[in-house]
Order: sequence, then C-alpha cells, then structure tokens
Amino acid sequence: MIGRHALKTRLLELGYEFGDKELGDIFWRFKAVAERKKNMTDVDLIALILDEIFQPKIVWSLGDLQQLLRLVDAGGEDHVACAVGTGPVDSAYNAIDLIVKEEVTLVEYGLNAVTEGIDALATTRVLIRGNKNHTLTNAMTGETVHRTFSGTGAGMDIVVSSVRAYINALNKMLGFNDLTDSKVSAGSS
Repeated sequence: MIGRHALKTRLLELGYEFGDKELGDIFWRFKAVAERKKNMTDVDLIALILDEIFQPKIVWSLGDLQQLLRLVDAGGEDHVACAVGTGPVDSAYNAIDLIVKEEVTLVEYGLNAVTEGIDALATTRVLIRGNKNHTLTNAMTGETVHRTFSGTGAGMDIVVSSVRAYINALNKMLGFNDLTDSKVSAGSS
C-alpha cells in the first residue's frame, strides 16, 4: 500500500504539485480505487487527478448508483431486486445475485462495440465460476480444476448487453447443476 508521501513524490515526478487539501482528496480517492484494483498505473493516477481536481463548481454530485432489475423465471414469475455497485453493470450483477441466490465469481468480462456511433451494438462476453460444487479433478495430474461457464449478450445498451451475458452464463451453470444432479440421483436409484 502506498502512503501519502510516496503518492506526493510520484505526482511530482509526473509534473503535478498540489496543496495539502487537494493532495488529501486525491489520496483518499487513490486508496479507494487501489483497494479494488491491484495494479495502479500512472494512467490510472492521472485519470483520478483529472476527475478529482480539474472540475467545475459542483452543482450536482453522484451519491450512488442503483440498478433496479426484474428477472422472469422459467415459470413466468417476476423477481425484482435493487442493488448498488461500483457502476451500473456491477449494480445490475449484484441485483441478479440477490435474485438468483447463487454464489459466483466473475472471472472475465469483455465488451466490444460491433458497430460505430452512438447507436452502436455492443457485445459482451463473461466468464463466471460457481463457488460451490463446480470442481473437477484432472485425471492426469490430480489437480482440482474449477469449472467455468461463459455467456454472451448483445444490445445497444452496454448494461443490457452485460446483463444478457451474465444471465446466459448463469443459465449454463444452473443447467449444468440440474444435469449433474439428475445423473447423481439416477445413479443412486
């Protein structure tokens, strides 16, 4: 973890000099981001400076971002949840997790624009890992491997595209659970 003095030194090396109050503001933003992001680069640091210091007079500020989400289960029943996160996609994923009640880890997230412009179509690909009952043993090495499930989604809204990809991956994981559960119960009868 980097301290205030080390941050001040690095900022000076990058050509930025700030008073105590501004440095304090940057330091607390830096610490908040560094807790979530393992490798902070100079580009990240400069982005924080631009976002924190070079701002107009504050008329509005963001309190938090919530995502209200409605899912429909296979039986047609609506399920609604609201959650917060580090952004709209994270908020939506947290809301889905509240509804689905499956512990998963997001391993990979990728977003690409298929077309150009404001009305571009985005495609999202995610890779998730179930946190329970999704391990396999490699027959050659004996190594335990955690099973992952991928999902893709597309849409003009990146949140919608991201949600579709996440739900697609969850459906694969839950379908795999149902398949393995039915094999286990068939083998025990």
